[in-house]
Amino acid sequence: MEKVANDVAERELRIERMLNAPIELVWEVWTDPEHIKNWWGPNGFANTIHKMDVEEGGDWLLTMHGPDGRNYANKSIFKEIVTHKRIVYQHFNPNFITTVEFEPQEDKTFMKWQMLFDTRELYETVVKTFGADKGIRENVAKLEIYLKQKMK
Repeated sequence: MEKVANDVAERELRIERMLNAPIELVWEVWTDPEHIKNWWGPNGFANTIHKMDVEEGGDWLLTMHGPDGRNYANKSIFKEIVTHKRIVYQHFNPNFITTVEFEPQEDKTFMKWQMLFDTRELYETVVKTFGADKGIRENVAKLEIYLKQKMK
């Protein structure tokens, strides 16, 4: 009998959060470059969105401007878009697949966000070099603040 190893937990970052906003607003701030540029990234980062074609095969090109004064070019390709349900994109350099799932719950939205790396070594490098584990938590906190402002 062949055993298939499930090592996903060793090479993923995952965060789940109940967002205090309806699915329509959550989807809009995730898929509209005029919104996402205002909350994307860890604390201290600003963004320039060069292209964001939210459709399967569409490009997402952005530059993150770090608090250290450096610019970080980012390239992703959207792999799957299911309105109000799921966004999947492949990020390049470092390479990983992000899946964000949304579940409406009355006037709130439950969000599951997973970054899956090809190897445990790449996961460890991205966490150690870029602080991606801390960054994803800060990113979600910024999203929550942004949604709160939009709900007023």
